Amino acid sequence: MSSPFLYQLSPHLDNLNDRFEMAAKFVPRLAFPSYASIPRSYYLGHHRAGLKKMQNMLSSIDYVIECRDSRVPVTSVNPMFEEALGKTRRLIVYTKRDLSAEPRSTTQQLAETTVRKFDSKSAVFFVSSSSRQDVSSILTHLRNDAEGPDKLIGCRVMVVGMPNVGKSTLINNLRNQGVRKGKAVQTGGQPGITRKIGTPVKIIEREDGAHVYVLDTPGVFMPYVPDAEKMLKLALCGCVKDSVISPVTLADYLLYHINLHNPEQYQRWSQPTNEISPLLNDFARHTGLLAKGGIPNTDLAALHFIQKWRSGDLGRFILDDLQAEERDRHEGKRPEVSISISQAIKADRMARKHSASGS
Repeated sequence: MSSPFLYQLSPHLDNLNDRFEMAAKFVPRLAFPSYASIPRSYYLGHHRAGLKKMQNMLSSIDYVIECRDSRVPVTSVNPMFEEALGKTRRLIVYTKRDLSAEPRSTTQQLAETTVRKFDSKSAVFFVSSSSRQDVSSILTHLRNDAEGPDKLIGCRVMVVGMPNVGKSTLINNLRNQGVRKGKAVQTGGQPGITRKIGTPVKIIEREDGAHVYVLDTPGVFMPYVPDAEKMLKLALCGCVKDSVISPVTLADYLLYHINLHNPEQYQRWSQPTNEISPLLNDFARHTGLLAKGGIPNTDLAALHFIQKWRSGDLGRFILDDLQAEERDRHEGKRPEVSISISQAIKADRMARKHSASGS
């Protein structure tokens, strides 16, 4: 005689079996289908003005901290800083470490070991957005290295990076850990919060008065991005305003990456799929993102879906192919670090025309 409990459970078990079978048969896309409509620039007026101001201030700057995003450790390198900031002493900080892999996992350790090889001539640090403790090693480095033995006045450190890579968060954490004081600069989830170079913020206090100060700077994008996929990666990580690329296209690119890592991340709303529209419709219904008449608001659903990944709720992984990058460097292939002047001028004109038209 069968148990009533097992009888009631049977339909649920059948449903689970169906889901497992579908997941086993699922084949993710191995390439993203189209890049034709992806814009290649996000170089705004305050980016250009900010970079020029940074160059003009270099004579009074003792040290540069360059921030990059751990989720795109190669793509978030802005080659313009190499040219603009010259030979000023520098350290590299990869932010949002907690979002690039599961904390303290083997994956995280291997990725960071590989990335360190790319910056063998600079001191390299990895910090999490959610932890202030990570900056302790940076403070120790600056205490030991950010002033010469004959330095009698304070040391000035400029913090630079692409838009929204976490510069302001880093400064606030350095200040909190260094001098036990609260937030000094404004932060936000979209690029463009910092539009001009800020006033010096003290992060290390010395008895002799030779304190260490940091200056926040506007995020600076590249005038032209030859590779459309790099533009998608930067937009997905929030280095580009969400209005620049269609949110559905961006959500589709995210789905492509999630499927390569673990399609079970979105099983709360859908079976494994390569089709973004049905997934967004299911996601919208489950989360109440509906327009009049109960119609799914796909654009809003796409933005919320993307934001879940940005917060670590849809998997933690790196978008760049580090093995391919390491192989290319080993074979002597130089990373793409520059663009032609004509490309930059053309892109700048197009960006200004686009801005002036208000579209």
